[in-house]
Amino acid sequence: MKRNPARLLIVDDEFSMRDSLAAWFQEDGHDVVAAESAEQALRTLDDHRFDVALLDIKMPGIDGVELLERVRVIDPAIRVIMITAYATVETAVRCLKHGAFDYITKPVDPDELTRLVARALEDKQHSEGVTPAPPPSPEPERRVERERGVADAIIGESPAILHTLELIRQVAATDATVLIRGESGTGKELIARAVHRESPRRYFSLISVNCGALPESLLESELFGHEKGAFTGALYRRKGKLELADGGTIFLDEVATLTPKSQVDLLRVLETHELNRLGGHETIKVDFRVVCATNEDLEALVADKRFREDLYYRLNVFTIEAPPLRNRVSDIPLLAEHFLRRAAPTVGRNLTGFSPEALERLCAHTWPGNVRELANAVERAAIVAAGPRVELHDLPPLNGGGHPAAQGSLEDVERQHIQRVLDEHDGNITRSARALEVDRATLYNKIKKYELRR
Repeated sequence: MKRNPARLLIVDDEFSMRDSLAAWFQEDGHDVVAAESAEQALRTLDDHRFDVALLDIKMPGIDGVELLERVRVIDPAIRVIMITAYATVETAVRCLKHGAFDYITKPVDPDELTRLVARALEDKQHSEGVTPAPPPSPEPERRVERERGVADAIIGESPAILHTLELIRQVAATDATVLIRGESGTGKELIARAVHRESPRRYFSLISVNCGALPESLLESELFGHEKGAFTGALYRRKGKLELADGGTIFLDEVATLTPKSQVDLLRVLETHELNRLGGHETIKVDFRVVCATNEDLEALVADKRFREDLYYRLNVFTIEAPPLRNRVSDIPLLAEHFLRRAAPTVGRNLTGFSPEALERLCAHTWPGNVRELANAVERAAIVAAGPRVELHDLPPLNGGGHPAAQGSLEDVERQHIQRVLDEHDGNITRSARALEVDRATLYNKIKKYELRR
């Protein structure tokens, strides 16, 4: 489903900056209004509402920080990103204390700003479409923890998830490298975001890289950036993700998929805190925290010489295990209600909850796809539900008891399971076959037989 264009307000006294940013986001399909001063922006806000505002800090008259305060009074729901050529921690703290969503430094990297705007829109849509999760148990220390927001996106009160939250709290205040381990769909990226949000680096960016999503040649450019003319198609200089993470946190997802060369390059940066863009000679100093994640057995990969032992020890400083959903069954009702509230606006109905039979079926399922599978099941149920609540027959085929007819045939179960694994691995045949414990030829035959999408 294509999202409706967002409404963006750009405020900058430099015409070239306003014009280039407006053109950039209009090309992305957004509705953009540009203002040359804070006064003009305030007049615009009297008649229009916006999803995201991009405010320059240094402007004549009313500066960006004062404008930020006024904008937040006029429209508390708007997400504000500050733009500054004079980046300091003090500036960042001041802006964030006055309600800014984030900030970016000049010269602005269009790709980085696009990611920031996308995150701001996701945050706004999430807050508008989701009611807060039910309050936790009345244990005073846990209430303080929740109010602090250690992991406001991590829902649950089971011992397993409370232990995870405690580990996040312990390591966040340090600068230690964190390795998050767990099965697909357990929320490893949410844990990474929680570590960053509670760390001293939270005033800077969290930059995510899916190491398994790109071939080696593209991953090298993605991580290190490139200079203009470094290779065919390099029409302009581009900062890499490692450079963009300077001051903040780099999250390396699926780190076990790094090729031997990428492992060497990454190890060198971790040891020296220096990098060179592709095609460049300038040595760039970088300072970032590393959080990485994997669902694979790194020790086995090290033993098989497929993962460097020295890099493994660099990354495996502090480990957090993301618990599988089958180990936190008591959290399933909370999670299901949360996903239902999130899905309700997309189907245009006020869904009040689940029938006891439906909730019992959800709790009985083993959830091989973990929280991601639960979210998909609830979204599907929200679409097909005819009444104000989700009934047993609205749920997709699940194991764990109930009417045999609702389970589907063995081929149906196999088809759904293979499709789920393919989705979780972005259609990658090698990783999907490994997860299914079959060879690539068998998986290709199953894809052809069931006409699955990749």
